[in-house]
Amino acid sequence: MQNSSLPDKGKFFRIVFIGDIIGKFGRRFLDKSLPLIKIRYMPDLVIANGENSAGGLGITKNTAAEVFDAGVDIITGGNHIWDKKEAIALLSENERIIRPLNFPPAVPGRGYYVFQTPDNTSGIVINMQGRVFMEPVVDNPFLIIDEFLRKHEFKITFIDFHAEATAEKQALGFYLDGRISALLCTHTHVQTSDLWIMERGTAFQCDVGMTGSLDSVIGMKKEPVIKKFTTGINHRFEVERTNLILDMTILDIDRQTGKTGRCESVKLYEGSFEEQLGF
Repeated sequence: MQNSSLPDKGKFFRIVFIGDIIGKFGRRFLDKSLPLIKIRYMPDLVIANGENSAGGLGITKNTAAEVFDAGVDIITGGNHIWDKKEAIALLSENERIIRPLNFPPAVPGRGYYVFQTPDNTSGIVINMQGRVFMEPVVDNPFLIIDEFLRKHEFKITFIDFHAEATAEKQALGFYLDGRISALLCTHTHVQTSDLWIMERGTAFQCDVGMTGSLDSVIGMKKEPVIKKFTTGINHRFEVERTNLILDMTILDIDRQTGKTGRCESVKLYEGSFEEQLGF
């Protein structure tokens, strides 16, 4: 087994960002694969979207603990973050679980997490939510992040933009190019092939993907979803357990400039992830 091609570790800060974790089967695959991911890629920080970690919708104290125990440092959220009642207390108590910054000011929790590297490089992880085809309760993400960045300055700034519309995601990427290190997007659970470093050094991707079943409709058993589309009648959705994948994006960010120097999109398969990682 060999490590992934690593740039100068003294110059670059490596982030592994893992797509939406879907239910217990996603959590279990994360637990099996993340220790090997860490050996292979040697990240400085691991971030994962966990708003669907509890039964495919929401997050609980126990599911968050499993995600942290697997080796994740920071959990981001989105529109399903409040689907389990206990999340209200959970986000108030645990600052490493963040919800969208542009939620109404009175809601519990915070929209960002500040970290400091051993070499005193300052960094921040921010969660944002889109408005197009989403619940209208959130404030304009363009204006909110504008105001936030005017007031706060960090060398490394990573944003998980949880949004539906590709156009909104791309527009925010171009709007923030050069002002942040990376804008990686979540919510649609389908890994996109458009990962790139924009003109002014900001890494962008329309969707990182998910940790869940490839043989599913965005992580859920396909039959009830198809019945809903063909009949219009609501059916109970359940998390699919077969043919699991883990989608992630790896970023190498220059510690001095805050710009992304290298990025890679990876899809691991349950049946071959050890071989894929070189073990």
